[in-house]
Amino acid sequence: MAKDNTGLHHQTEARRKKLTLVLGVSGLCILFYVLGAWQTSNVPASYSKIGCETQSNPSSESADLDFKSHNQFEFKETNLTIKNFEPCDLSLSEYTPCEDRQRGRRFDRNMMKYRERHCPSKDELLYCLIPPPPNYKIPFKWPQSRDYAWYDNIPHRELSVEKAVQNWIQVEGDRFRFPGGGTMFPRGADAYIDDIARLIPLTAGGIRTAIDTGCGVASFGAYLLKRDIMAVSFAPRDTHEAQVQFALERGVPAIIGIMGSKRLPYPARAFDLAHCSRCLIPWFKNEGLYLMEVDRVLRPGGYWILSGPPINWKQYWRGWERTEEDLKKEQDSIEDVAKSLCWKKVIEKGDLAIWRKPINHIECKKLKQNNKSPPLCTSDNNADFAWYKDLESCITPLPETNNPEESSDGALEDWPDRAFAVPPRIIRGTIQDINAEKFREDNEVWKERMAYYKKIVPQISHGRFRNIMDMNAYLGGFAASMLKYPSWVMNVVPVDAEKQTLGVIYERGLIGTYQDWCEGFSTYPRTYDMIHAGGLFSLYENKCDLTLILLEMDRILRPEGTVVMRDNVETLTKVERIAKGMKWNTQIVDHEKGPYNPEKILVAVKTYWTGQPSNNNNN
Repeated sequence: MAKDNTGLHHQTEARRKKLTLVLGVSGLCILFYVLGAWQTSNVPASYSKIGCETQSNPSSESADLDFKSHNQFEFKETNLTIKNFEPCDLSLSEYTPCEDRQRGRRFDRNMMKYRERHCPSKDELLYCLIPPPPNYKIPFKWPQSRDYAWYDNIPHRELSVEKAVQNWIQVEGDRFRFPGGGTMFPRGADAYIDDIARLIPLTAGGIRTAIDTGCGVASFGAYLLKRDIMAVSFAPRDTHEAQVQFALERGVPAIIGIMGSKRLPYPARAFDLAHCSRCLIPWFKNEGLYLMEVDRVLRPGGYWILSGPPINWKQYWRGWERTEEDLKKEQDSIEDVAKSLCWKKVIEKGDLAIWRKPINHIECKKLKQNNKSPPLCTSDNNADFAWYKDLESCITPLPETNNPEESSDGALEDWPDRAFAVPPRIIRGTIQDINAEKFREDNEVWKERMAYYKKIVPQISHGRFRNIMDMNAYLGGFAASMLKYPSWVMNVVPVDAEKQTLGVIYERGLIGTYQDWCEGFSTYPRTYDMIHAGGLFSLYENKCDLTLILLEMDRILRPEGTVVMRDNVETLTKVERIAKGMKWNTQIVDHEKGPYNPEKILVAVKTYWTGQPSNNNNN
């Protein structure tokens, strides 16, 4: 009798269908995974090119990122959710919120208090966009910008007339030219710096960070850059109109500031060199209080360079229109203060005098045991804290050491090794929960991040950005990863940050400042090409209005400038909604590690627009 195979046939067919289904689903899973990985590695089309004459707009063909599949947060955007901000009046084109001269007149002139930071009250806050002048042009690229700036961007001739003999600045047609001169260096800043290099080891790598007090148009800082020395130049907003604005337009680090009644916004032991060339700071007054502040921010073994009155007074006293007795008394007073700080005079030659801070305070402490003034500051004096902190008449003590030949700051590598060497503050364990291993890990994180940034913002590697700000700098990893490009980074450590790391940043040979982002930053409008802000809005969302922070970023940023913000999706979506109302083109992209990371990146480009002159005719 024949055997019936019908049941066996059906079983085999069922197994075949089941296997086909499993293979099919598996194949689709693999395909979607590959496509997803390929998609996250692509560059957003809208940021492929930004030039001086081209404006970057997010392409309508670029697909909007959809977070619904990976995040629980849902946000439905409508036209009603975007508030469009109007331009401010053109008279506010150079508005500096916390250095307003009208507001400053309300304050005491003693110790220049009226020129210190005085920020607007709530009823004085502006909720409008600071307009560029009508004929604003994208600044020259570095290094051409060191020598030229467009007249229409900073339409002030005052310095070209007032300082004509000293070669600070000249008007040539539609542009300014910066010959590199200065009050005390008529042969130019380059020759002046060469003179200094003959007196101290300026270019051996031991001197990397400098502070230039009363900087003019920052030619000293501009020409230090070619020697791998990064100077923070500062000057007040005073009758020398727009000197800091000129410096930043040139692509030179600068900030509005003054030696007044408060500490400078830098940590202790930040600078290898401090410089004053006829900076008009009364060093001999207030019992040497200003030199004590210079001492605080100077590193062990750091240099202070002084040129101009009263140095070389025997030659210049008639031209300075002062008596010989007066100038000699001033120099004697400065010499006495320097000696009381335990400084040693290195040399006085021609127009230059140079002092050096001791590498430790072993001998200085012995001198101060005899009650010699000024005393060493007490242990409860936080040497690094410098935000609205009054100056104190005492010497900031250096870290302890038992070896007279050893620098109390520990071993600090020469530049450029300094940038990635473990900073002394971390070695000593003064930053809580940050050790050498975490520092090195942070450097590795920034290698990965910068590789990704170059994909989503290709202009980084094309030299498009000269002046860059990191609004929440942490250990300075972003700035360190930018060192290979023709740019510099102002590393800002918010006073609200959990870890105060600005001292570490300076020990890496980088520069920066403290800031409360609920207030305006001490710079002119349109002075930065790029702004980076990681975790900033999460830090401040319960402290002040995020709209005001974004409006301040818009004030600082140049037309066609780029902003890169990192934060969680919820926060970035709020930020993007505000940014779109400020004439910014925006796009949220995934984290460098892929779409499943809850942190996202918002890339924004400020569009080019200018203020319009008034149509009112008062003739």
